[in-house]
Amino acid sequence: MKGLFKSKSRTPADVVRQTRDLLISADRSPDPRDTKREEKMAELCRNIREMKSVLYGSSEAEPVPEACAQLTQEFFRENTLRLLISCLPKLNLEARKDATQVVANLQRQQVNSRLIASDYLEANFDLLDILVVGYDNTDMALHYGSMLRECIRHQSVARYVLESEHMKKFFDYIQLPNFDIAADAAATFKELLTRHKSTVAEFLNKNYDWFFADYNSKLLESSNYITRRQAIKLLGDILLDRSNSAVMIRYVSSIGNLRILMNLLRESSKSIQMEAFHVFKLFVANQNKPSDIVGVLVTNRSKLLRLFADFKTDKEDEQFEADKAQVVKEIAALEPQER
Repeated sequence: MKGLFKSKSRTPADVVRQTRDLLISADRSPDPRDTKREEKMAELCRNIREMKSVLYGSSEAEPVPEACAQLTQEFFRENTLRLLISCLPKLNLEARKDATQVVANLQRQQVNSRLIASDYLEANFDLLDILVVGYDNTDMALHYGSMLRECIRHQSVARYVLESEHMKKFFDYIQLPNFDIAADAAATFKELLTRHKSTVAEFLNKNYDWFFADYNSKLLESSNYITRRQAIKLLGDILLDRSNSAVMIRYVSSIGNLRILMNLLRESSKSIQMEAFHVFKLFVANQNKPSDIVGVLVTNRSKLLRLFADFKTDKEDEQFEADKAQVVKEIAALEPQER
């Protein structure tokens, strides 16, 4: 009971300060003479659970805004986040889950109308490097991945990851043999490429050549069905976003891209065919088609029209039928162009 009353009297800032001291201790190499190490680790796990309770509240009580602000301010005043990320592999599974939830909540907490997590991360971008390469660690990947997705809610943080060399690693992470980790990496990849519109458009314009070369060869032409299905769906989301109109025009002016899309239209999977159609229609709708694109469409006209004649959705979809009718009309009316 004595310990219970003692913990109740602590302020949220006290909990963070004690957690930080325990993290510093946990981060050191184990000392055989330290007989209280296990006890300290247990206390550290309890403290992380207590921080989570302050931020999320409990079944009996809602979180108190003043307590959340106090905890947030103390957490980012010094390097508690760095220590927590560093020590995460040393915590038990429950404490890792609690720590991940604490980090997630702190990204949304405002102090004096400022998201101070964003300010902290901007001064400590190297922490994002640790989180991204966490996908290489089977035990930690899902925890680090979850933290990473919460951190890239901040536009400046997302920009850092997009512009880093780490972006290239996602093409491999998405295809890791561990399904859960691959799916988590795919979720982070999608978030990076869809959340902050202006930043994504800037990134794609600047990195168009290498990005789409990898996207086509590693994802759209992957031997893995799930990778292809996710990749064609995400490609449609990217190209159909108005912010990316310049990138879309560039993409649909490439004969190499058109050939990949025509192959995806012939897939046995209905869902891949449908997603491929939503991108293929952009090639057809382009009013300034290069002559080689027109040539391929004209050469394959009869095959395409036959394909679309049998092309149906499982449920009635007026928009799809209208789009298909327009695509068929455009292809039927095409005339070969002189080069």
